[in-house]
Formats: sequence, C-alpha cells, structure tokens
Amino acid sequence: MDDAAFTTEAVAADQLKAFIERIERVEEEIAGLNGDKRDIYAEAKGNGFCTKTIKKIVALRRKDFSVRQEEDAILETYMSALGMV
Repeated sequence: MDDAAFTTEAVAADQLKAFIERIERVEEEIAGLNGDKRDIYAEAKGNGFCTKTIKKIVALRRKDFSVRQEEDAILETYMSALGMV
C-alpha cells in the first residue's frame, strides 16, 4: 500500500472516531436530560398535576402562534361538522 493512501486512511479513521465519540457524548447528555425531564413530570404528577395535559401544553408552546391558530380552527371546523361542539 502507498504511504500517502495509508496516511489518508489513518487521518480519516481518526476523524471518524472523533465524530463517533462526540455523538456518543451527546447521546449520553440527552439520556441524562431525558431522565431529568421524567423526574420533573413525576414531581408534577406528585403535586396533583395532569402530566398528559402538561405535555400537550409544552408541545403547543413549541409551535408558532399562527400555526396553532390555524390548527385550532381546522379542529373546531371538523368537530363542528361531526356535531361534537
């Protein structure tokens, strides 16, 4: 094998390993944060809050207000058509 090819492969392998290790660290951080989030929901539930509703509110707060309004209007239209309101 050519020395230049060997060096290129070694550099690429080192770079690949670095990417993989960074991804693994981020995945560990995410797992830790997800554990923290579970703890918060458990605490809220222990204080009498409905975690299903809290999760819906968190999802709604992530959405742009105009998108939320449009979705709400469509939902209301459909529910009205089905005699649910």
